[in-house]
Amino acid sequence: MAIQWYPGHMNKARVQLEDKLSLLDVIVEVVDARIPASSRNPLISDIVGDKPHIIILNKADLADPNEINKWEAKLKSDGKFVLKLDAQHNTNMTPLFKLIKLAAKERIDKLEAKGASNPTIRICLVGIPNCGKSTIINRLVGRNVAIVGDRPGVTKGQSWLKTSESVQILDTPGILWPKFEDQAVGFRLAALGSIKESVFHADDVALFVMEYLKENYFKSLVKFSRLTEQEVTDLPLPELLLAMTEKYGMRDDYEKMSLFLLNQLRKGRLGRINLEKVEA
Repeated sequence: MAIQWYPGHMNKARVQLEDKLSLLDVIVEVVDARIPASSRNPLISDIVGDKPHIIILNKADLADPNEINKWEAKLKSDGKFVLKLDAQHNTNMTPLFKLIKLAAKERIDKLEAKGASNPTIRICLVGIPNCGKSTIINRLVGRNVAIVGDRPGVTKGQSWLKTSESVQILDTPGILWPKFEDQAVGFRLAALGSIKESVFHADDVALFVMEYLKENYFKSLVKFSRLTEQEVTDLPLPELLLAMTEKYGMRDDYEKMSLFLLNQLRKGRLGRINLEKVEA
């Protein structure tokens, strides 16, 4: 099964972002710390060009600590400004404001040399759906100005927002890209809630996740499955899913079990797990 999802408003958002690029001083890209590469839109780098570029590894509280540190190091080595963040539970945005001003230092120096005092820096937060972008915007602004939802595609328009730190924010809808060249990317995005559930089969994605957990987070899968290590080891994935479905009292409703597994994964109930590791 191929997973694709590219609503019309996302293409409109990409075009609008390109049109407003000349007004922006810094681009802040928000990614999911559990899938840092898969949740980065490859079109963003092309759009950004040589603009100062910050990457926020959001939902850091749900990510594998060892893996997120490796991703942070890799992204910094690529010349990006990087910040690990748990915007859902952390209201202190001082580190992000400081990083924005560091990224915009050249622009600030030029404006101050022309006589500007405490010049305003204009930024844009971009990211795929459901990466926590709206939550970060609300934290930066200090009030609920951006719609927050646990489903992709909530933000539909663009607007300029003011903060208390001489930073203005251009909010944009989450932007996906027209085609996933690697279908594993689509499965990872679906697993963590960045793609509407109506465009994929939950059992296919659950089996994808289970295969990954079996190889990389075996003990977490065993604990969640309520089965023995031997059963998890020996059972083929479809039969393992059915065994888990029965164990959870869902009889043979493997679709319900699949959705339950994905929802628990998204909430961190299986532990701090990364579905993507830094390539050696």
